[in-house]
Amino acid sequence: MKDYDHVIVWLDYFNKNLSRSQGRRLNKEYSVPSPMLDDLSAAAKMAGYTVHSTNNMVRHPRRSNQKSGYIVIPKAGPKTRVLYRIAPKLVRVANRSKKSRPVGLKN
Repeated sequence: MKDYDHVIVWLDYFNKNLSRSQGRRLNKEYSVPSPMLDDLSAAAKMAGYTVHSTNNMVRHPRRSNQKSGYIVIPKAGPKTRVLYRIAPKLVRVANRSKKSRPVGLKN
């Protein structure tokens, strides 16, 4: 049954390496290459949303051959507006975590 009180936010919405037809929903300036689920959760919390659940063992419908992930947050207006509130924080968190990752480690 569809849950009208929550929004599912997929990692692919913010993936700079994907085209719009592959599932990216935002402009490239608001996207990051290969976003991580921990970064997305942190960015959503920084934007003021409560993360109800996460799942990193799922596949986005547009890319059924690649594993992805998503978070579930309460609905607070149109989904696009929610994504654009999270995006700047995700860019900041992803840049910070990219600098702290060991050399040679991807994702």
